[in-house]
Amino acid sequence: MTSRFAALIVLLAALLGASAAHAQNVDGTWLTQAGDARVKITKCGGGICGVVAWLREPYDTATGQPATDSKNPNPALAKRSMIGLPLFSSMPPSGPNKWSGQIYNADDGSTYASSVTVTGADSLRVEGCVGALCGGETWTRAGR
Repeated sequence: MTSRFAALIVLLAALLGASAAHAQNVDGTWLTQAGDARVKITKCGGGICGVVAWLREPYDTATGQPATDSKNPNPALAKRSMIGLPLFSSMPPSGPNKWSGQIYNADDGSTYASSVTVTGADSLRVEGCVGALCGGETWTRAGR
């Protein structure tokens, strides 16, 4: 009986070790599919956080001033700088290499139900939904 128990423990340890080895790292800087922004993702609050770290066009072409969150419907938030803008915060894990929660879209000033999934060492799938309409894009790891 104890040898069966010991064998079961060894098998479980091997399975747990194998799944941990396949876990992908989400931490880092990711380039959006369009290549117009880089988002820094870190672990925070039991989940992940993502902030805009770089923009291809960091200045508003109309004013020459640093780009702001001008499409945000809240006038106080519309003055925030795009660099450092939080897109999601404390997004909790919802499966292996996957987190689900809310994501902010600075292109239209709206927040959407979203998921972020690491699909490879240098590939991240970001999806968002409004009701039954869903869309997404693939981000690539920057700086490798």
